[in-house]
Amino acid sequence: MAGVKDYVNTKVSNNRDAIEYHIQQILNLIGEDTEREGLLETPARVTRMYEEIFAGYEVDPREVLGVTFDENHEELVIVKDIVYYSQCEHHMAPFFGKVHIGYIPSGKIAGLSKFARLVDAITRRLQVQERITSQIADIMVEVLQPHGVMVVVEGEHLCMCSRGVKKSGSMTVTSAVRGLFREDPASRAEFLSLIRA
Repeated sequence: MAGVKDYVNTKVSNNRDAIEYHIQQILNLIGEDTEREGLLETPARVTRMYEEIFAGYEVDPREVLGVTFDENHEELVIVKDIVYYSQCEHHMAPFFGKVHIGYIPSGKIAGLSKFARLVDAITRRLQVQERITSQIADIMVEVLQPHGVMVVVEGEHLCMCSRGVKKSGSMTVTSAVRGLFREDPASRAEFLSLIRA
């Protein structure tokens, strides 16, 4: 199965001329000279970037986990430090960070690379960090039906760092807790200690 990075947003591709036109209009409206050398290709470059950074719209995140395997393993599995890049739906400004996923299988596992693909499928679209966190957990519950899932997402948001309150370096941390992790403080503590290791 191809990764999300192998896809492009076909709606962007199909509307290339319109998007380039509107990017050029925005540049004019903010006071730029769209005829100067450095900006001549900017509308086309922005459009190509949109094809890539919004590729998540082309992928059903549920299908990304793909083939699952029957495996009699019912102990904690963690995939941590999955780097992601997304776009804030409020300002269309980038935010980025790391995702840590833990789950306790109930007889069904997925290939480890699938978790990175799941993160890409969810983050490569307009998003908020809270939704990313919940969607990852909920899709894992739906597809893998594990005993428990815990997801922690760390994010640095340029809409907070470079504008507004301008607090660079501040980190937002969100979590989603499902199943056994919600009921068992020891399992939660084990997951949290291992992602900090």
